[in-house]
Amino acid sequence: MPNLYFCQPHAKNQGMLRAVLSLHECEKVVDNREITFFGESFPCLGDSATGAPDFAVLRFAAGETNGKWRAGFYRVDSDLTMLNDALRQLQR
Repeated sequence: MPNLYFCQPHAKNQGMLRAVLSLHECEKVVDNREITFFGESFPCLGDSATGAPDFAVLRFAAGETNGKWRAGFYRVDSDLTMLNDALRQLQR
């Protein structure tokens, strides 16, 4: 199941797990958002990123992928409040 982390460089937050999603839920949450594949390493913010905007990171393990997603980490450039609202709209 994909993991969604929230990263807040201004608070020196390197990434806090926010949600564990099914593939279907993941598609709904990140729909129409800019996504960049990072590879197999969690993105490092470094010391120079204190002024960088907040973003989210998706992690897919090797056994959790499909034709659209590869194993590894993806950066999701989106307002975290909007992503949080999308998470709340998921029906369980």
